[in-house]
Amino acid sequence: MTSPREALAPGAVYLGFDYGAKRIGVAVGDEITRLARPLPAINNGRQPDWAALAQALKDWRPSAVVVGLPIDLDGNDQAITTQARSFADQLRRRYGVPVHLCDERMSSRAADDEIRSARADGRKTRRVQKGERDGVAARLILEQWLGEQPRAAAKSMAPEAATAAVSTSSPPSSDTGV
Repeated sequence: MTSPREALAPGAVYLGFDYGAKRIGVAVGDEITRLARPLPAINNGRQPDWAALAQALKDWRPSAVVVGLPIDLDGNDQAITTQARSFADQLRRRYGVPVHLCDERMSSRAADDEIRSARADGRKTRRVQKGERDGVAARLILEQWLGEQPRAAAKSMAPEAATAAVSTSSPPSSDTGV
């Protein structure tokens, strides 16, 4: 389940989060390139490291944040889905930032595949660090969400044309791993 599609703010910066029981992957991306890059993961235990999250929000001043919604391949909630929704709600309430949910099916597997491929072809020569998978997954989630949003220029279209453009777009197929 992804958030409703809306035109991205021109030049806007967004933070993406991959919520996990031990760590929260973080990525930053922008409307212009629609690309993201991983940031250091934030620890999560009994509760997220709210000070680290507040610092990331202060440092990047995102227009909105995107939280990956972990659902199974059939679209059903998993045990961690409720926790991810709660995390998204807490971000919204604590920091007053707009929060969007993005279907993150297969993002962790895609992150593992990407890291494994980089090691195999020599682009990555050091050992995988703790939290690296989480950051790559957050990057994939954020890039997926950014790619699903219409360009700001779409607002200049006639309302019926913009609505048709939005309603006919679909999320990437799940066989791509994101």
